[in-house]
Amino acid sequence: MLVLGSSTCHAARLLTDATAPAAAPAAVPGIPAQPKPTVPAVPAMPAVTLPPMPAVSAVTVPPMPAVPSVPAVTVPMVPAVLAMPKAAALPPVPAIVMPKLTLPPIPSVPSVPAVTVPTVPAVPAMPNAATLPPVPAVVVPKLTLPPVASIPKVTLPPIPSSIPGVPAMSSLAPPPKA
Repeated sequence: MLVLGSSTCHAARLLTDATAPAAAPAAVPGIPAQPKPTVPAVPAMPAVTLPPMPAVSAVTVPPMPAVPSVPAVTVPMVPAVLAMPKAAALPPVPAIVMPKLTLPPIPSVPSVPAVTVPTVPAVPAMPNAATLPPVPAVVVPKLTLPPVASIPKVTLPPIPSSIPGVPAMSSLAPPPKA
């Protein structure tokens, strides 16, 4: 069961750890044993002594040459703007003559007869609130209602999961949550 849940790499590792080491291979017959070649020892490297670093003497940098001055530039004068010549005399605009129109007289508006408005009676002064009589208490009679007839309990049959002849509507959204 452990092998089913792990990879082949884990299985190979477990197999390697569980098995005993193999015995040394026997000499293959027909192939003579080769002597190991002797490798010469690497000679020791001689110690190298470097000469001391010479002291660096102070270097004197020559002074920076003076920057030459920029010669003054003489800008030529801008010529004066010439005066605009006067426009040629334009001919006078001719006067527009409107023909004289005679309008008929406006008919007179009939006068509105004078209307006599009756005078508004004066509003009586309100009596002081302290002089008003108290409002009588309203007595509501107690009504006794007849008992309400009880509604009989009706048990409905369960709704079928599918109605014969009506296709199922699986694409409708679920009803909204209250």
